Amino acid sequence: MSKDLLFEIGLEEVPARFLRAAMQQLKDRVVKWLEQSRLSHGDVHAYATPRRLVVRVESLAEKQDDVEEEVKGPSRKIALDESGAWSKAALGFARGQGVDPEQFTFKELNGVDYIYVTKSSVGVETSSLLAEGLLNILSSMTFPKNMRWGAYDYKFVRPIRWLVALFGSEIIEMEVTDVKAGNVTRGHRFLGTEVVISDPASYVETLREQHVIVDVQERKAMIEQQIQALADEKQWKIAVKEDLLEEVLFLVETPTVLFGTFDPSFLNIPQEVLITSMREHQRYFPVLDDQGKLLPFFVTVRNGDATSLDVIAKGNEKVLRARLSDAKFFYDEDQKLQIKDALSKLETIVFHEELGTIGDKVRRIRRIADQVGQALHISGNQVESVSRAADICKFDLVTQMVYEFPELQGVMGEDYARKAGENEDVAKAIFEHYQPRSASDDAPSSIVGAIISMADKMDTIVGCFSIGIIPTGSQDPYALRRQAQGIVQIMIAHQLPLTLSQLFDIALDVHEELRDMKRTKSEISKDLVEFFGLRVKKVLSENVRYDVVDAVIQAGFDDVVSVVARGDALMQAVNSSTDDFKTTVESFNRVSNLAAKAGNAEVSEQLLQEEAEKALYTAWRAVQQPYHTALSEREAPKALALLAQLKEEITQFFDAVMVMAEDDNIRKNRLALLASLDQDLKQFADFNKLVW
Repeated sequence: MSKDLLFEIGLEEVPARFLRAAMQQLKDRVVKWLEQSRLSHGDVHAYATPRRLVVRVESLAEKQDDVEEEVKGPSRKIALDESGAWSKAALGFARGQGVDPEQFTFKELNGVDYIYVTKSSVGVETSSLLAEGLLNILSSMTFPKNMRWGAYDYKFVRPIRWLVALFGSEIIEMEVTDVKAGNVTRGHRFLGTEVVISDPASYVETLREQHVIVDVQERKAMIEQQIQALADEKQWKIAVKEDLLEEVLFLVETPTVLFGTFDPSFLNIPQEVLITSMREHQRYFPVLDDQGKLLPFFVTVRNGDATSLDVIAKGNEKVLRARLSDAKFFYDEDQKLQIKDALSKLETIVFHEELGTIGDKVRRIRRIADQVGQALHISGNQVESVSRAADICKFDLVTQMVYEFPELQGVMGEDYARKAGENEDVAKAIFEHYQPRSASDDAPSSIVGAIISMADKMDTIVGCFSIGIIPTGSQDPYALRRQAQGIVQIMIAHQLPLTLSQLFDIALDVHEELRDMKRTKSEISKDLVEFFGLRVKKVLSENVRYDVVDAVIQAGFDDVVSVVARGDALMQAVNSSTDDFKTTVESFNRVSNLAAKAGNAEVSEQLLQEEAEKALYTAWRAVQQPYHTALSEREAPKALALLAQLKEEITQFFDAVMVMAEDDNIRKNRLALLASLDQDLKQFADFNKLVW
């Protein structure tokens, strides 16, 4: 027999950003407790609204499962003393398991006899377990922030105002902070009333009648459908950001989409400012035309029904007007700020107490960027743009707009720089040097922006590493992993003829010249290689199998573009699923295995005796130069194809030649031939790491 279980925690409004994780946590803890309690059950559903966290379990057994458990004890040798009586170890095992020694049996395991005892456990009634179990689950839940209320020491995300705990139609007797569990829940704060839940299966529909949509997916679908219907009706493009939709989803219990307008004169402000103000302050969705240009409308979601939507819209319009007026004021005031005056203010803003001010950082960015530009042999105009962009890339940090909306850094800098008469490359680079802002963001499109971005990110990484701030575990307060990933992404996007070690050396030299460093350059460089190696590996893993990643990484990743090209070429060859490539790799591995036995001897053509070894030497020398050229030019498929041409000669060599010849000189020469060939092979990949 079984019944449904319902457990609802009624709360004061919970911050939207906490709710999805809290809902999942409640479900996970309930499922885990049911398993530990040997309670069989059907599907488990989790629900959440701003005022409640809920779990509903279908078909929960009314009684624990009966179990028989076989427990292994000490071996026969230890369990019996010299007279054949039970030893202290055996008697202690019996006491620990709560059984009589007469219940012992012996069974063989791996050639040794051990004591075994079978314990039977009769299941108890589920109803006798639920109160304690649910209370323990409740008290064990964790949140980013907790609070206490009244005179209670109990901590929870928000004060608990009611509890519903039902097993079938029976109320589970439990109490928290003087709140007793019952069968009465609360509907929508304004549209609903208190209502009795007759049984768990009726919970969702009962609350729907009280204007509460408890199912998160249903609520989300309602919002999306209403937004799409409005967009179709008005022929708008409503920009729905997933993170904002997620927040709105947990701000409402009954969602109703509506729209409002704002004064078109505000459109003179950059649309990024308006969109940010609408999203961040008001949780509004902006409305765009087919060209992506902002229209003087907004879309929002009301926590309620469609009654008096025009009044609600006017109220939202009034609030938004005040917000946009503030944004316009900040924008107009910022126009009065000269770039040179903004730069002087950067000298008073501390970047890090051991790394100086933002002004100090800008000077390091300029030096690093200039040297990277030289290494890349950029044009004269680009050199000037890099220097200027590096000098002013952070000036917008002191503007009122960025102070109000930090996420607009770079966006405002580009706009203000353009209005101040800076050339287009410089203005664009101010925005682009923050790219990529996330794993899904694009790399800078211009070479000027790419250089400034790498210089900025590399300065932060080297600076932090130099004072011992190195990410460990999940701790990465300065987002160094993301910045390193961004550098790798930029190198690949622009196919830069620049190695990681070149970039490290440039940044380390600049830091050593402009500030005192606690650690040596060699120590920092070693940590940087390891740190960036993991980032390169992560990038490769997005498209390449794990063993292929290991193979090409082993051959070196200093040239990021090259290692990605080698990974792609090798993955394509592996995916070809031909026996021909597999036998090619096997021939490479035979070379590698014997090459390990070679010393430092060089190949002497005069000591080559057999036709097969002469053929291998000739074939290797024929492809060696074009192979190295292909590698240096990052033409990985061509380089791999050249290596593959050696398969027949390698196979014939091993079939016809005794490598470990008795003559010491001949043996060393043959091993030297294999070692030299292996050295070339390993510049592409360690083929031994491939898994077939």
